[in-house]
Amino acid sequence: MSLLDYVLPFLAALGVLIIVHEFGHYIIARLCGVKVLRFSLGFGKVLFMRRLGADQTEWALSVFPLGGYVKMLDEREAPVPAEELHRAFNRQSVWRRIAIVAAGPLANFVLAIVLYWGLYAGGVEEIRARIGEPPAESLAAQAGFQDGELVRSVNGDEVQTWTDFRWHLLNDALDRRSVTIETINGQNEIAFRKLDLSGVDVDQTQNDAASQLGLRLYRPKLPAVLGQLSADGAAATAGLQSGDRVVRIGDKAVETWSELVASVRDAAGQTLEVEVLRGSETQVVQLVPKAIEENGRTIGRIGVAMADAEGQRDLMFVTVRYGALDALTKGINQTWETATMSLSVLGRMIVGEVSVKNLSGPVTIADFAGQSARMGWAHYIKFLALISISLGVLNLLPVPVLDGGHLLYYVIEIIKGGPVSERVMEIGQQIGMALLAALMAFAFYNDINRLVAS
Repeated sequence: MSLLDYVLPFLAALGVLIIVHEFGHYIIARLCGVKVLRFSLGFGKVLFMRRLGADQTEWALSVFPLGGYVKMLDEREAPVPAEELHRAFNRQSVWRRIAIVAAGPLANFVLAIVLYWGLYAGGVEEIRARIGEPPAESLAAQAGFQDGELVRSVNGDEVQTWTDFRWHLLNDALDRRSVTIETINGQNEIAFRKLDLSGVDVDQTQNDAASQLGLRLYRPKLPAVLGQLSADGAAATAGLQSGDRVVRIGDKAVETWSELVASVRDAAGQTLEVEVLRGSETQVVQLVPKAIEENGRTIGRIGVAMADAEGQRDLMFVTVRYGALDALTKGINQTWETATMSLSVLGRMIVGEVSVKNLSGPVTIADFAGQSARMGWAHYIKFLALISISLGVLNLLPVPVLDGGHLLYYVIEIIKGGPVSERVMEIGQQIGMALLAALMAFAFYNDINRLVAS
């Protein structure tokens, strides 16, 4: 993948999230009667601007896209004509100011709910929570997990997908508690496996909770039969055809699709002798896997998809679909759980219970944006919902310069019966800027370390 394959999905996601966030501020400000002077996507020098509406609000695109703002009429920033004083932000009641400021983060949460609702109402195909054979000395092996078992529930909560399963394990790992996992095997025998998660480290630079326990995704042993071929791929160029079954690469026998993939991935730019079975005859061809970059390493590709294996898709995948109302409930619950999880992890970072290496910056987010876009629209929408929730949570933190910092000032105003002094707010802004700069610097440092490690 090229750099643009990461940058474009990242910028598209960032643009959507910023517009939604700022539009939340904008629409509530208008409903409260506040005059909006400018709606800007980005900071710094204005690249493009148009004035629209009765108030001639400036709609602007600025040079630095990592953010945006809604500028409102305010006596603290410039003189306000007497006839418009009632439309100044600073003249509004504290409750109206709270509503305007809180509307940005809330808009991000609403966006996430809508995205999840659309996914689950329309139906999304996901990987089943089916367990592969665990390593011999792992906790999963000691607990009795077997190859091909399907997870039905974790601590009594129903589980349908591998993502749901990992999410439950992560929550329980944070609380360092034991879990009871209900499984069912191919003979319809139900079992209850107990695992102690107290020794699991929540650190995204290492293996996730499932991997640390020896719980890994089931990999069916599919035959090495070729499906659809790319017209310009190495396989088609060498004369291979759909339906060919690979039996040998070089001097190594090939039985499964995973063995074929492994051999090709490790032979980028090298000439391979491939023997295939076509009907009752064997064919031998020479081909050179094309070298491509993936996640920082060079791998080989020959431009061929796996042939559909009868019965394997239903074994591996499940379509998750709900009615309109149930899908909305699912979207609300998932947004709430993700937001509370984010806050919990931040709190545990502060007290040292969770590694600060879990903090991610723009480089890691761009990487995830590119990967999710390549995996398909459903994965990209999930990524967008997740980042929208994270943006909402971040902005609600009680740090001056963020929305949460302004909300903190307003809460103090309600308690003391008067606004916070300009001097206190000025000092708070300086502290907030320093904290935010340090946070971004550390997140960027983590990003660079992950790139070096990969």
